[in-house]
Amino acid sequence: MHETFTVTTLRQTPAFFHDLSWMAAESLAPARGLLGSTAVSRLDPSPRFSFLPAGLRERAHNASSGLAGSTWKYLMRTEVHTFAFSVAANAILAFFPFLLLLMTLTRRVFHSRVMSDVVVELLRDSLPTGQDFVIRNLSAMAGARHRVQIFSVLMLLVSSSGIFLPLEVALNRVWRFANNRSYLANQLVSLGLAFGCGVLALLSIAMTAGNVALMQFLLRGHGSFFVQLAGFFVMKMFAIAASIAIFFLIYWLLPNGKVPARAVLPAAIITGLLSEALKYCYILAMPWLNFQEAYGPFALSVSIMLWAFLSGLLLLAGAHISAEQHRRAA
Repeated sequence: MHETFTVTTLRQTPAFFHDLSWMAAESLAPARGLLGSTAVSRLDPSPRFSFLPAGLRERAHNASSGLAGSTWKYLMRTEVHTFAFSVAANAILAFFPFLLLLMTLTRRVFHSRVMSDVVVELLRDSLPTGQDFVIRNLSAMAGARHRVQIFSVLMLLVSSSGIFLPLEVALNRVWRFANNRSYLANQLVSLGLAFGCGVLALLSIAMTAGNVALMQFLLRGHGSFFVQLAGFFVMKMFAIAASIAIFFLIYWLLPNGKVPARAVLPAAIITGLLSEALKYCYILAMPWLNFQEAYGPFALSVSIMLWAFLSGLLLLAGAHISAEQHRRAA
């Protein structure tokens, strides 16, 4: 009788919970033989959702477990690692020309010492290692001839398309869109996204610099430590907001199909916050990784490449979660 009741219950379960409910029933089969059906039926498999009614509690538990499992399986695919490595390589090519462009704009176009200092502080906070080396060389290049900066802009245009080309293919597969854009269409979208990311970064820098300048004016040279501390937190707030906006634009605009904004906004927020936490975890793990002993003079490049690869995996995981949640809700 108990088996008949189980099959009838599974048939009444909505379609997207059917497989998860079947797996849960199979996993309880050994326990049913040892404890009896009555004892197993009284087990609470989802203490995290104890505030919900029994039926909703079981469904919420199955949905969360299924989403975590499907995300883990997705990240274990070889094609996902291929996409993440491709994004990481092109991100390294685009990262330094982008920073050089920001430093040049703040110094030669806006003529703002405060904005230039904010860019330097962002570099110190964003890079997991080798901050002084990178800042020293970028500062020297920002004061060099215009030909160096023109070359940086050209490299930025080429490498930005290299970032968004594999990302579009990956996001199309996540959302199950059959066709990719043509090469020319992808280049146009890539340039638009690169421009949007640059504008968001400049807005973040300008807002931080404005708040720092206002505090310096109000305090009139006093409380320098307070200004530095408050400026750091303001910088972090605007930087995280800019990263969330960038993730949202990528999730929403890059796939070659209609993606609901509501479906990707929570994933963009979570991914933006997790990227910040992942960065500090990676910095804490750097002494144990010991790239200097293994790679010598190439340790800086390897550490930044690995960081970019992990960030790419996190970006793809956020896209997968948003698409899965949207399909299950639909």
